[in-house]
Amino acid sequence: MKYIMLFIWSALLVSVLNYVVASIQNVEFSLNLGLGISVAFSVFLILISAVIPNESPKQVGHQQ
Repeated sequence: MKYIMLFIWSALLVSVLNYVVASIQNVEFSLNLGLGISVAFSVFLILISAVIPNESPKQVGHQQ
């Protein structure tokens, strides 16, 4: 479920960003380009989340 929501949010945000940039530059809006970039962004975020550990680092030198 989290991967589906990741793709939906990335598709929404990248498409909005793509629309705004296309409007500012006065070029044609391409939904396919935005969806392609959002898929790449989603895969990048999934890979980054797999590399980063979930637990916090242990405090060195702290004795209880």
